[in-house]
Amino acid sequence: MAFWADIDDEYVQRYQQWHNCEHVPERVSIPGFIEGRRYRALDNSHHFLMYYDTTDTKVLSSDAYMAALNKPTKWTGEALTHFRKPTRDIFSRIAMSSKHFPFAAPYLTSMRFDLPDGGEEKYANQWLSSVGSLEHVIRVRMYKADAAIAKMGTSESKVHGGGPGKQTYLVFIEQSLPPDETEDAVSFGDAKIGNVLRQSEEVGKYWLEMAHVKRERN
Repeated sequence: MAFWADIDDEYVQRYQQWHNCEHVPERVSIPGFIEGRRYRALDNSHHFLMYYDTTDTKVLSSDAYMAALNKPTKWTGEALTHFRKPTRDIFSRIAMSSKHFPFAAPYLTSMRFDLPDGGEEKYANQWLSSVGSLEHVIRVRMYKADAAIAKMGTSESKVHGGGPGKQTYLVFIEQSLPPDETEDAVSFGDAKIGNVLRQSEEVGKYWLEMAHVKRERN
């Protein structure tokens, strides 16, 4: 699940405290959740990308998760009123390329887009493997939206108002160096495939603010 939103200027620190100390630990404790992360726009504007990794999309319509969404804590109810221009989408991963890296990559490029019929295979194979070959790219993942789950209404969605985005596909490019200080990974992939097919493209560049990973009990 990926959630993009601007946060009211005066609420940013309170939002970060809520997200770090209550919300992400609560979500990651739900069965099927693996990790939660928050990224901030590289220009340090009050724009954030919140991301949860789960075992599969069914987790995001499970009884345990829906119970949490339909009974938000008092702090969650407060925090969600400060979200602006929210977009929330559920995705299934369709391709990945990764290298060993000892910790979460500190930078991320997010790209949402549409493709014409027949374009998915080209991006999931040739484009993705080309981008993943760059030295500073740690991991690149391609996802496809699951609109049916994303449109499920909950008590939380009534507060923040964030629905699915316009685009079907999402790519996350995790990088060891700032994207503006290295070879442009997107342009590199485009050069390898020759004919760029992306439509309705939205690109965001972020740095990693926090990550919570579920730990197995000792």
